Amino acid sequence: MLAFPDPPPSLTDGTVTLRLAAERDIPETLIAHQDDPALAAALGLTRPPSGAELGRRAEAAAGERAAGRALWLTVLAAGGSDECLGQLDVGDVEPDEGRASITIWIAPAHRRRGLGGAALALAGRWLIGEVGLRRLQILADPSDPAIHRAAVKAGFRPEGVLRGYRPGAGKAGYRTDVEVLALVAADLEG
Repeated sequence: MLAFPDPPPSLTDGTVTLRLAAERDIPETLIAHQDDPALAAALGLTRPPSGAELGRRAEAAAGERAAGRALWLTVLAAGGSDECLGQLDVGDVEPDEGRASITIWIAPAHRRRGLGGAALALAGRWLIGEVGLRRLQILADPSDPAIHRAAVKAGFRPEGVLRGYRPGAGKAGYRTDVEVLALVAADLEG
């Protein structure tokens, strides 16, 4: 069984620092969803989370991490305050196969500064190099060039598009495509 360790306090690269997500991040998370109405859909959610849902998630996070089911990290500016600038989620974990999926968001006020790419690269190196995963994948909206650029900058490689992969907003039965970007252990070796 895979259990996610606490990230070390030194999980930083000079641009971003990653720490475990906490209840104190809820206000910034709610504001990010308010400031970007498309954020929930970009993360594969049917609607933005409520404060109560985020609170329950914060309470369950340690158990999910210990069981190897999920890891919830907060993106901070390196050397800066403890203000949540975004979050990175590791889920859909397949421990026997060493695979997991990642989603990331950066608050609208902090975008276009390289934080997403830096956070993905830092998390990817740690999750593969230290935690022992062998493959990380991002399922992104193919019409979102920002996540594509951030993932590629972090070393993820485009693998193609899964057509009709997720339920979409709007009329019943509508489905949306996702682009698959992956980082595998071999990408970080040598």
